[in-house]
Formats: sequence, structure tokens, C-alpha cells
Amino acid sequence: MNYSVIIVAAGKSTRFGQQVSKILYQFSDGEKVIEKTLKPFISDDDCKQIVLVTSEEVHEYLKDGCPKTVFCRGGNSRQESVYNGLLNASEKYVLVHDGARCFLEREDLENLKNEINENQGALLVKSVTDTIKIAENGYVSETIDREKVKRAQTPQGFPRKVLLQCYEKAFKEDYLGTDDCSLVERYSDLKIKCVESKGDNIKITTFNDVMGGK
Repeated sequence: MNYSVIIVAAGKSTRFGQQVSKILYQFSDGEKVIEKTLKPFISDDDCKQIVLVTSEEVHEYLKDGCPKTVFCRGGNSRQESVYNGLLNASEKYVLVHDGARCFLEREDLENLKNEINENQGALLVKSVTDTIKIAENGYVSETIDREKVKRAQTPQGFPRKVLLQCYEKAFKEDYLGTDDCSLVERYSDLKIKCVESKGDNIKITTFNDVMGGK
């Protein structure tokens, strides 16, 4: 399955708490976060195009050494940034991936691609091990069956045409989704397959998140 991947890396890293952007944080092995994020897609022959939605700073750092990549500017929100990426994507299928998820394993990527090819839509997820409560006004109102609860990760993949239409409908309604699946759920009939992530595919948000990868 040939695809374009949209790497969303335009955030301001306000919660990272360091002088450097989390995207350009360097691990002890010499690689930066964004370089680790890009690696599985650069080495994947099915990935025909990388659309990197990012800041001028990251663009300047990577512009001369990132194969099969086109760059575009981020928007005022993640949703606008992904839309900018979709407008620059060239393949029939697109994966959308957080630039701060730099520990994606190849096995997870391959499993996800297989499910997208079979089902048209899929995302990586992680099962929940904690007991989940619904709270109202500070008090427990319900306990949810955790077997039905999944933590959404990226990549999330769909036909480019479907995802683009969902984004355009969302903008018309001023609807802001929390991820790409939330828009596809709302504006299409596409069934989205959950693919259990076997790796430690965390999203780096605070400095503590990178300590295990130093």
C-alpha cells in the first residue's frame, strides 16, 4: 500500500519546559526527536512522500537532509496543520502521525498498513489497564468497562479523499476534533479498525517523557 505520511510537528512545546523545542531535543545517541520520528517512514518503500508540517526552525534544520519530504507551514491549531498537510499530500492513502511520537516500531507500522489496506481506516491504540470512572461535579457517577476503552495513538490512516472531505465539513461547522478519527467518525460512514500497539509509542509532551529514551 503506497501512502503519504503527514508528520505534524508545528506545536510550540510550551509544556516541554526546556529552551529547545521538543521536536529538536537531542538524545544521548545523537539523534533528535524529529529524526527518530522520520526514520521508519524514510526506510519504508511503501511511503512515497513525507509531508512535514512544521516550524521554520525545524524546516531549516532538515531541509537539506530529509529524502522524499515536502515541507509546509503549520496552522493555528493541529486541525489546521493537518489540513495544510492534506493539501500537499499526493498519494491515495495518508497516514497522520504526531511529530513527537518518535518511538514508533516497524511492526506496528506494518500491522497498521495491513488494516488500512483491508478496512480503509485504522489507528494505533493502547489498551487501558486502570479502572475508568466518570465523574460529575467531583463525584463518581459510573464505572466504565475498561475492555471497551482504548487510548488513541498515531499514526491514523485513511483514504486521502475521505479525510480531506471530513476536514472541510468540520471547518464549515466550526467543529474542532481531538484527532483525525474523531472527524471521520462524525462525517463519514467509514469503519475504523483499532490496531493494538505493541511498542512504547508515547507522545513526548513534558521533559520527563524523554528521560527513558536518553
